[in-house]
Amino acid sequence: MAKYEKRLTGNLDELLSVLHSDITEGSISASLEDGSDIKIDQIRVAVRVYERYSMIGGNRVSLNITVAANGSDLYLSAIASGGSQAVFFKVNTFGEEAFLQSVVKSVEYYVSNHS
Repeated sequence: MAKYEKRLTGNLDELLSVLHSDITEGSISASLEDGSDIKIDQIRVAVRVYERYSMIGGNRVSLNITVAANGSDLYLSAIASGGSQAVFFKVNTFGEEAFLQSVVKSVEYYVSNHS
């Protein structure tokens, strides 16, 4: 499992759109599997689950992205999982790391253009 967390400032809908574009355009096999949105008072939370085939590992990996927003204050948590072919322990986490790096690059680019 690979994880990336970040506090940032921006617009939740805009960030989700940028992430979706970068993830799905970054891999021919990447797809949005499902998502969920909720608003409680002024707090919004969006969850997105993506999946893609990892050529390096020869298997599928998933990526869960959760973004919580209080106005323009955002908190993002992205967790990639799957990909290992072992039964009792993890070997070959290359696909997870690569999938997660697409989010890291996307968020860092977003931050650098919205500071």
